[in-house]
Amino acid sequence: MSTVTAVANKTKFLRVVLTLDAVVTGGNGLIYLIAAPLVSDLLGPDTGLLRGIGVFLVLYGLAVGALAARREISVGGTKTFIAMNSAWTIGSVAAVIFGLLAFTTIGAIWAVMQAAVVGAFAALQVTGLRKAAS
Repeated sequence: MSTVTAVANKTKFLRVVLTLDAVVTGGNGLIYLIAAPLVSDLLGPDTGLLRGIGVFLVLYGLAVGALAARREISVGGTKTFIAMNSAWTIGSVAAVIFGLLAFTTIGAIWAVMQAAVVGAFAALQVTGLRKAAS
């Protein structure tokens, strides 16, 4: 097995997880951008905030996708996304607990569920880094 193949095998899991993060995050952002009025009625936060979050999520998804597409996945870049995913998870749960974004009941449930998904991406990315380093 060549060195390139061995490295690719070690980073495959991480690459898949980063790619899934990019697709899910970018897709969520597009929904917030395209359907902000409908999403606002369902979840609670106003359309302007949802559009701002949508822009952020689309750009974030593109950045994670770019990292996943690199020949060599940057450890530092991955750690940055792990930290950002962790912060998003904590921030989302805090927003629900402290009533910061006027969530509807469905919105509060959605925020906690998406926080769990983002937290899972962070945990899986940590696992991917460990596999890549082994």
